[in-house]
Order: sequence, then C-alpha cells, then structure tokens
Amino acid sequence: MFSERENCRKRVMELVDKPDNKNCADCRAAEPIDPADRGRNVPCACVADPDWASYTLGVFVCHICSGLHRNIAQISKVKSLLLDPWTAAQLELMDSVGNRAAKTKYEQTVPAFYYRPDHQDCALLREQWIRAKYERKEFMPGGTRDSYSAGYREGFLWKRGRDNGEYLSRKFILSEQEGVLKYFKKQDGREPKAIMNIGTVNASFQPAKIGTAHGLQITYLKDNSTRNIFVYHEDGKEMVDWFNAIRAARLHYLQVAFPTTPTADLLPLVTRNYVKQGFMEKTGPKHTEGFRKRWFAMDDRRLMYFKDPLDAYARGEVFIGGEENGYGVLRGLPSGVQNSRWRFGITIATPGRKFLFACESEQDRSDWLETFRRAVSRPMRPHEYADLLMKLKI
Repeated sequence: MFSERENCRKRVMELVDKPDNKNCADCRAAEPIDPADRGRNVPCACVADPDWASYTLGVFVCHICSGLHRNIAQISKVKSLLLDPWTAAQLELMDSVGNRAAKTKYEQTVPAFYYRPDHQDCALLREQWIRAKYERKEFMPGGTRDSYSAGYREGFLWKRGRDNGEYLSRKFILSEQEGVLKYFKKQDGREPKAIMNIGTVNASFQPAKIGTAHGLQITYLKDNSTRNIFVYHEDGKEMVDWFNAIRAARLHYLQVAFPTTPTADLLPLVTRNYVKQGFMEKTGPKHTEGFRKRWFAMDDRRLMYFKDPLDAYARGEVFIGGEENGYGVLRGLPSGVQNSRWRFGITIATPGRKFLFACESEQDRSDWLETFRRAVSRPMRPHEYADLLMKLKI
C-alpha cells in the first residue's frame, strides 16, 4: 500500500511530466527532476535541484523564478515539487490549471514588441515580466499598457557622464512619430543634448557592467560611430517600461521601412543582446606593436573594442562576415608574432587583413572561438551586407 505522501509524490510527477509543464512558465527554462529521485523516498538533503510550483497560480516554475514569485507573496505562494508536502487540494488546483492554461489566461494580449525574457536574462526583466502577468495583469482584457504602448514617453533617467562617470538626472523623450529618442541636460531645456535616430538605436540591460540592477545600455550611431550611453532608474518597472517603449518604437520603424516583411521576421531586429563581452588583448595592424588589454563586445557581426567597458565610443571595430565572403577564424597566432602576456591566441582573417587577439585562459579562448565561428559559418543576410558597405565607406 502506498502512503498518502507517496501517492502525492506520484501525482506531482505525473503533472510535471505533461509537456507544457516541463519548462518554467515564466522564463521557459527546463529544469528536469533527476529520474533517479522520482520513485524514491529520498531524504530532503539528497535532492539537488528540485523543480518548483506556485500552488496559488497553478504554474510550474524554475528555482530562480520561484524566488521572484516570493516577491509577490500576496498572489503567488511556491513549493518545491519534491521537498515540500502537497495536499490533495493543492494538486487538484495544479492539475486544473498548469502552464498551458495559465499562459492562455495571463498572456492573452502581450504586444508583439514586448520583451519576453528567458532564463539567460537579468533578474529585473524576469521579475517585471512576472509582476506584469500575475500582479498587474497587464496582458488580460482591461490591462493597462499605456506606459510603453502610447508611442510617446517622457521622463527622467540617471545618465552616466561621458568624461567624469558621474550620474546626473536627465530628461528623456521618446517619440515614435518623430522616430527619435532624445535627452536634455536641463529639465526645462528646449534644445536636446542628443537626438538619436530610432533606426540606429539599440537597448540592452547590462547590470553587471553598469554596476546597478536596473542599468540599461543604449547605443546609436553618431557621425557613423557607435555611441554608448548608460542609464538607470531606481524603479525597476520604470526602467523596463522605457525598454519596451524603445522596442515599440523600433518595431514601428521597421514595419514602415519593410512593409512586406512579416512581423515575426522583424522581431529579432528590434533590440539585440550582445553575443559575448569580455577582456582580450589585441595588437595593431602591423603585428609588431605590443598587445594591449581591451574590453570587447560582440554585437551580431560587429566586434567592438573599448579601453574601458563604460567608454562612450569604441576605439575600433571588426566586421566578421561569412566564410563565403573570405572571413575565417583560427586558433593561435601566426609564427613570429611578438608574444602577448596572455598565451591563448586567436586570429581573425578578413579580406583586408588579419586581426590578432589573446585570451587569459584556454576557456576564454574556446568561448570566443565558438562565438566567432558561429558568425563566420552563418550566411550573411541582406541588411548585414548594407552594414558592411557602410563600414567600408567610413
């Protein structure tokens, strides 16, 4: 005879085995329970990575998102699927809802531009996504999304000074109709300090680099050079609303520019996360100069390098095209090249020259090689040829 606890454990496993319940309802992470633990009465301390669930909302979530659900404890109460006891009534609720039904209920009207975070995104994006769905019910009939869907947004953000690194309050205005994002040094100023064409704008949360959980990096083209600005706001919702407002304006711009392209094909172009970032050393075009440590950021096919991660402008950039266009990536450095203090070399071959880099560890080199090889092995898309032509004109 099975005990009541064993019956509940068996029922939990049956529920989590349903296809829609195998991934986190919020970030889509797969966090499977070890099959060896499924049918055993394993002591709590022996279970390494339990899955979790909100027994008030009826959704199955990963360990990290379960922690974010605790921030809305008045709405969502979470339990471990294996470590905590479950009642028959709680299991009935989980069975009657589940991830598919919850998605249908809480994500009815998510705008196409709205950023749906995954398990690799920062905690701020994930928390605000969870709050938007379950606490504010923004994507249910009657939900309010004017703060990022109106086509116009105005407010104050803390912006990092280009030269002194000091954060000062600046007024920002985003206008979908004008196709610009601009900011003003003075609160009542009439002339903006900078006007950013929405066609060249990108936005990406960079909390570790900026040093604040709400840190957003905005890039745009200024005089054919990439300009970085770093901003934040104390209110996490405010910051994520700005991010989604920028995405809304970007999607509108792309839909006007490419009227026959399906929206689904435009969404990957709305905003981009950096493919990879980190320090490497590089030498100059003659390969006789000493290697210097630089911060590198891979943005799609553009490898930019900076003296400091928070520099306003890149010191230079390398466009990494496809192998069919004469680009290649090699492990190591050419013979006779002056040694870097970092021993793990990489050579990027372009039609014009070879770029030499060195990494601090073999793991770093392997990670960068994988990043570069993915870019080289992928055929170039039409807009990337346009980027290459623009670069050749600079």
